[in-house]
Amino acid sequence: MPLRGAVAAAAASVMLLGTTGPASAGGPGGDAGVVLRWKPCEGETQTGFECAVANVPLDHARPEHRTVELAVIRHRAAKPAGRARTLFFNPGGPGGPGTVGLPELYEKFPRALRDRYDIVSWDPRGVGESTAVRCFTTAREAAAWQAAVPPFPVGEREQRAFTAAYADLARRCERRDPELLRHISTADTARDLELLRRATGQERLDYWGISYGTLLGATYANLFPERVGRLVLDGNVDPQAWMNRGATGEPELNTFLRLGSHLGSAETLEQFLDHCGRVPVTECVFSAGGPAATRAKYRSLLRRLEKRPVGGWTYARTVSEVRGGLYTVHPGWAGIADTLQGLWDGRAPVDPGTAVAEPARYPGSEQSIAVLCAESPNPRSPERYPALERRAVAEAGALGSWWAWANEPCAGWPARAARPYTGPWNRPTAHPVLVVNSTYDPSTPYRSGRATAAELANARLLTLDGYGHTALDNPSACVGRYVVRYFLTGTLPPAGARCTQDLPPFVERVPEPTAPSASAGTPTRTGPPVGPAVPVLPAYGVWPPEVVSGLLPPPHAAAEAGRR
Repeated sequence: MPLRGAVAAAAASVMLLGTTGPASAGGPGGDAGVVLRWKPCEGETQTGFECAVANVPLDHARPEHRTVELAVIRHRAAKPAGRARTLFFNPGGPGGPGTVGLPELYEKFPRALRDRYDIVSWDPRGVGESTAVRCFTTAREAAAWQAAVPPFPVGEREQRAFTAAYADLARRCERRDPELLRHISTADTARDLELLRRATGQERLDYWGISYGTLLGATYANLFPERVGRLVLDGNVDPQAWMNRGATGEPELNTFLRLGSHLGSAETLEQFLDHCGRVPVTECVFSAGGPAATRAKYRSLLRRLEKRPVGGWTYARTVSEVRGGLYTVHPGWAGIADTLQGLWDGRAPVDPGTAVAEPARYPGSEQSIAVLCAESPNPRSPERYPALERRAVAEAGALGSWWAWANEPCAGWPARAARPYTGPWNRPTAHPVLVVNSTYDPSTPYRSGRATAAELANARLLTLDGYGHTALDNPSACVGRYVVRYFLTGTLPPAGARCTQDLPPFVERVPEPTAPSASAGTPTRTGPPVGPAVPVLPAYGVWPPEVVSGLLPPPHAAAEAGRR
C-alpha cells in the first residue's frame, strides 16, 4: 500500500531477463492460458531465483485486442520432497515490483514456508519490468524530475509549484500510453493473478499480500471467491476506504485520510519518541532523558528546520524521512534517531549521492500514482488540498502534511480505470482469510485491519502487539507459527489471538535468558530446535505460550492463547 516498497523497491537495482510464453492468453473466463517458461534470473540480487514472462490481455473483456507482459519470479521450495504448493506474494505499493520485493524479503518468510512452497511474485501490470507506465524517455530524466519535487509543499509558493509539477506529469503520462493508464487497476491485476494461478496448476490460490497487496488479495477474494485457498492479508488497506468516498455529509477526503494513515503515523511516532526517551543515549541517540523531553526535543527540531534547513535537509524532507523510517522497527527506528540527532547537532546526514548518471533502473515513482489515481476517489481541485492539510495536521501533527499532499497528483490525473472493482467485499469464499495487523502501523493503522476483517465474509484477525508496517517486515515468530499452521493445515488462530514482535524497539538482540522461576510465567522452549531459535522475551508484551519445538503450535496451546 501506501507505500511500503513503492519508493524503496523502485530505487533498488534489479534486472529481469525472462523467457516469453505464448502470445495468446485468455481472460479469467476464456479458454486460453498463460504458460510460464522458467530460467535462472540474471539480476545481481536474484541469485537462486527463476524468472519468466507472462503475456496477458490488456483488457480482460477483450482478450483478443492487446496483450501486456508480466515479469514473474519464483524461488523453488528448499525441500522439494516435502513440497506443498505454490504461494503467491505481493510486496505492496501500489507500484511495488515483486521481482525486487521477493528477493529483498525472501529470508523473512518463515523457514517452514520456504522449505515447503514455491514462492512466486511478479511485477503487476504498469509496474517495474512488466509493461509499465513510464512517463519519461529515460531513467535519468525521471530521476531528475523526481529530485526536483519536494515530498510535500510548505507555503503558497511551493504549493503552486507542486501542483504545477504534477499537472505536468499527468500530461506527460497521458501522451505516452493513454490506453494502458485505464487498465492497471487492482481488479485488472487480480484477473492477472487468476491467470498466473492457473499457470501453476493450483486448484486454489494460496497468497500472502502485504500493505497494498492486502487490497489486491481482498479484490481477488471477491472476484474469484470459489478459488480462494489460504490468503494472508498483512498490514491492511481497508477496501471500502480505498475504493469509495466517505459517508454522506463528510467533507471530501483524500484516500490516505480516509484510511487514517496520518493517524497511524502519528500514533507510531509517539511510540518511537516514548521508547527513545525511556532508554539511554547509548541505545537511542536522540533520547533527551525521558518521553516528554524527547517529544519536546523533536518538536523543537522541526521548528528550527522550518526556519533554516541543515544542508539539503528541509523541514519537509525530515518529516518525510521520519515517516518512512517508522515502517521497519529494526533498523529503521535507530536510523531515524541517528538522522534526527545529526540534524539537532547541525550535521546533515550523508546523502548517497544525486542521480547525475543514468540510474540503474527506471525509478517508476509515477507508477504508484497511476494505479491509485485511476481507481481511488480524490478531490479533483488542487485548491482542496491546503484545507485537507490543515485538517490532517490538526489531527496528526506534522506527518499529516505528507499524507494530505500525497494524493494531490490525482487532482489532474487524466485516466479513470475502465473496470474497477468497488465491492461488495463480503462474498463467501471457499476458505476463510487470515488478516494480520500491528497495533501501531504507520501506514495501514490497526483500525484498517479490523475493518478489513469485518468487511470480508469469513476472516479472522490476528493482532500483532507491536510497531511498524506489516508483520513480515517486522518479524514475529509468534505470527510466523500461526501463519505456517494456517497455510499448511488451514487452521485459523483462535478468536482474539495476539502476538508480539521478536525484538522490542532499540534492542538489537535479546540476551540469552537465565533459568526463570516457575512463577515468572515466561514461556520456555521444549524439544529440539527446528529453524531459527525463538527468543525468550522477558517482560515484553503478551506472548502466547505456544513456544514449542518447530513452528506449529499444538492445538492446546492455541486454545490457551485464545483465552488470554
